[in-house]
Amino acid sequence: MKRFISTIRNIFSIEDLRIRILNTVGFLLIFRLGSYIVLPGIDPSKLAGEAQGIFGLLDTFLGGAFSNASIFGLGIMPYISASIVLQLLTVAVPYFQRLQKEGDSGRKKINQYTRVLTIFITLAQGIGYLTATIPAEAIVMANRTFFTGSSIVILTAGTIFCMWLGEKITDKGIGNGISMLIMIGIVSRFPAAIIAESLSRGMSQGLILVLEIVALFFVVMAVVMLTQAVRRIPVQYAKQVVGNKVYGGQRQYIPLKVNAAGVMPIIFAQSLMFLPALIASIWADTSDMAQYIGTTFSDFQSWQYNALFASLIIIFTFFYTAITINPNQIGDDMKRNGGFIPGIKPGKATSEFIDGVLTRITLPGALFLALVAIMPAFASMAGVTREFSQFYGGTSLLIMVGVILDTLQQIESYLLMRHYEGMMKSGRLKGRSQNVAVA
Repeated sequence: MKRFISTIRNIFSIEDLRIRILNTVGFLLIFRLGSYIVLPGIDPSKLAGEAQGIFGLLDTFLGGAFSNASIFGLGIMPYISASIVLQLLTVAVPYFQRLQKEGDSGRKKINQYTRVLTIFITLAQGIGYLTATIPAEAIVMANRTFFTGSSIVILTAGTIFCMWLGEKITDKGIGNGISMLIMIGIVSRFPAAIIAESLSRGMSQGLILVLEIVALFFVVMAVVMLTQAVRRIPVQYAKQVVGNKVYGGQRQYIPLKVNAAGVMPIIFAQSLMFLPALIASIWADTSDMAQYIGTTFSDFQSWQYNALFASLIIIFTFFYTAITINPNQIGDDMKRNGGFIPGIKPGKATSEFIDGVLTRITLPGALFLALVAIMPAFASMAGVTREFSQFYGGTSLLIMVGVILDTLQQIESYLLMRHYEGMMKSGRLKGRSQNVAVA
């Protein structure tokens, strides 16, 4: 406990770090406040309540702003959608590939395209949001055309403001701003989920609640292990004698993460899981099979739903890993820089070796990621309330763990730069102080 208190004291004794943490807290408070400001012309008492399905997932990310019909009703999600589109374009379109290789100037252009695309996506999603999620009786404004137009403008402005908040957190605060906004929305639902679970259990089942919290702790630890797991490939650089100095000869490594795809496979798979029920609903009145498919794939506890969900996650994990990590480029960069893997010939043999290692570590990572994704279904089957079961896995838990670890690593880097050892004594975060080969 003394070490923990000492760590907190060391953190706030660094003026720059203290200001960044306070800035982050302030920006997050503004974001949470905006999620409770309802759109003009809506009676909040007549809203439908918590959203379900894909809307429920969005509502979790936005901390209830989606179901509250707030000015931040779409939040940062259109920006994330635009970022995913631009990321895929950098793989498929040569023009965006060239921009990505141009350094800072190329990244600035890609960011500009992302922001413009965010506006168009927000306009399109705003129309769907107003027509599909807000009940007609909740709209108290007489002029529906004016209400729709003004609400779309407000939602777009709210998304742009959330995007600005995220950039300010990254620039003036601590951690990745966009990820922090999503994480705070998820964390804000946790106290209500705990209270709902406690009320459902009652005093007579207090031991079961304790066991559920213990199980949640071990699930979180397993996700931390998945997030931090790295396969290190040793790299040796040849020595070069220039005049009286010797360059190179260092032994470094290439870190290949077991879960290199992160949370993206779950997001992609989740977006496709609503297609079977949506398509089946078209013929639900005329076909018993369509009605069965719609019912089955609308129930996230059914084995058919979870089997398809897990399969899609495994496929998307391999797909996303393949488009984000290029073994051929890594092998070529190593060859140009005079690096080689001991026992492996430079060039094509090195690329094939890296590709083989990447395939072997991606399979168990994909299987474990699929298991984490369907854990809420098992928790719900075991009697856990729907709100609390969402924290036993899935996108929410992976985002929380990833963002918290990234933020802690940034704080630790400040402590290391200022020669404070408080956090280091409390437990060093893996992979911060060793040489990494830049491919």
